[in-house]
Amino acid sequence: MRLLHIADLHIGKRVCEFSMLGDQRHVLAQVVALLREREVDALLVAGDLYDKAQPSSEAVALVDWFLSEVEATGVPAVVIPGNHDSAERVAYAGALLARQGIHVAPVYDGSIEPVELEDVWGPVRIWPVPFLRPATVRHFFPDEEIATYTDAMRVALEACGACGEGAGACRNVAVVHQFVTAGGVEPERSDSEVSVGGLDNVDAGVLSTFDYVALGHVHRPQRVGRPAVRYAGSILKYSFSEARDTKSATLVELGAPGEEPAVELVPLEPLHDLRSIRGPLAELVAPEVVGAADSDDYLHVVLTDEGPAIDAMARLRALYPNVMGVEYDNARTRAAGLQAGEAAPEDGEALPLELFGEFFERQNGRPLSEAQEGTVIDELERAGVR
Repeated sequence: MRLLHIADLHIGKRVCEFSMLGDQRHVLAQVVALLREREVDALLVAGDLYDKAQPSSEAVALVDWFLSEVEATGVPAVVIPGNHDSAERVAYAGALLARQGIHVAPVYDGSIEPVELEDVWGPVRIWPVPFLRPATVRHFFPDEEIATYTDAMRVALEACGACGEGAGACRNVAVVHQFVTAGGVEPERSDSEVSVGGLDNVDAGVLSTFDYVALGHVHRPQRVGRPAVRYAGSILKYSFSEARDTKSATLVELGAPGEEPAVELVPLEPLHDLRSIRGPLAELVAPEVVGAADSDDYLHVVLTDEGPAIDAMARLRALYPNVMGVEYDNARTRAAGLQAGEAAPEDGEALPLELFGEFFERQNGRPLSEAQEGTVIDELERAGVR
């Protein structure tokens, strides 16, 4: 059985105020083509379908187009909401979509139902696990001790029979959108992800009975512990920390029960690459430099001129229309203790979590506990507040 695993579409995302909708459609068309060309048996979409809980009408229209194109291939799809999504919006018309082979995880109600497929070696159960928070799972299992994200995942999986005794009766695949770690080692992140300081970690041990775990949430493709637990990564570069990355879809081939699945990373070609260029302005606008790569790429420009370059942005955008930002790296910025691309903090600036913590302590006479801080981080993340 061949599975195509993608994640972190973030449809509707803007990078430095540039809309990514055209770029996203370009890449999603490649995903649809792969379903046919590689004779895929199921598409797994591991969360963050949208970039916001309340997506724009244009973003919804693009997802509608994509899922319609997937349905036209005849390949079933299993889609889960991520932490950026509204589970209710993603699950809308789920029963109707399921009849067309598009299986969208419903809003979590204490149970998870698998999508059952079959190949020459027998049944394969694909478990769509929506993004889970401890408070969500605790609501349905008040008698269980659920203090961490790992506890929440363990209880949710055990309750539906996806792991534990009897789980090995057939091959099981999990589609999960969480921050999964193995042996205390965290996966490599990028700047386009929300970090919550390790409080949202799920230990990969609770996923050990699955033949393959299709992960979403971290934007760089990578394994977590064993080879069969993998992040697909995002479909596009969403920050300049990813400029050197290669985006891909993960093609997984399940063999006979007990066999390690074969994994292939199939590159996804962007409409416009996202990259950085560096040097003095006069050099960067020279014809040989402009012509060395696609001048329509999304660019982060680091100017090394010692003095301010006159009309730098206008001169750059005349040749590179998609310049996203310009920074300086010279003696002055180094003296100020800044790295290239790093902005100086404003005096008195405080993060939302710090502001809430100060308010809570004034009101209650004590600081936030670790568990309470985790809840605040969850809610800030849900609201899209950085």
